[in-house]
Amino acid sequence: MIWNWDFAAEALPLLLRGFGNTLIATVVGTIIAAILGLVIAVAIRGLPRSVNWIVRLLQAFIRNTPLVVQLLFIYYLFAGIPGLVDVPALVIGIIVIGVHYATYMSESYRAGIDAVPPGQREAAIALSLPPVRTFTAVILPQALRATIPSLGNYAVAMFKDTPFLFAISVVELVTTAQQFGAAKFAYTEAFTLAGLIFLAASYPTSLLIQRLERRLATY
Repeated sequence: MIWNWDFAAEALPLLLRGFGNTLIATVVGTIIAAILGLVIAVAIRGLPRSVNWIVRLLQAFIRNTPLVVQLLFIYYLFAGIPGLVDVPALVIGIIVIGVHYATYMSESYRAGIDAVPPGQREAAIALSLPPVRTFTAVILPQALRATIPSLGNYAVAMFKDTPFLFAISVVELVTTAQQFGAAKFAYTEAFTLAGLIFLAASYPTSLLIQRLERRLATY
């Protein structure tokens, strides 16, 4: 038989438990990426050129190396340091995937900041607003309006990249499907359900981002 409903019913609760790690990695990773991405964008713009080239170099290195390689490198780096506190693989995965996507989100922030009309800065200077106040109250809100849709798209992309966590032995959704398929020889049921769970979680989010983008475009 191509499809066995008994295997599907048995696999679904296990897959939903595995989806818990996938969801945690996505949510926490997105928070890390959103905050760190803004820090990187501000650092590149605000630091002197003699210093910010280091940030740019690190950004380019992280963006241009595969995520799975970064996961394996950091995982085995922690494992190879004697006396280091044992860090759970899920925590390592969340940090690595958050930092990886922070380098992409930083470019969205940079583009949003550059899109703010120069007259906004000039008006803030004319009102004698401090630089920090100018950035947080005038520049950043307008930049976020332009960047939120792209940040949401990166969050969806991160969600779809969480299966790479299998490389460091994190039991997420796809790993659970693979383990169940191997145990029951029911790969069709396991991976079909895993794909449907991914679709059920990511498609409504994509629609919400599109709606938000259209809404922001009207302001």
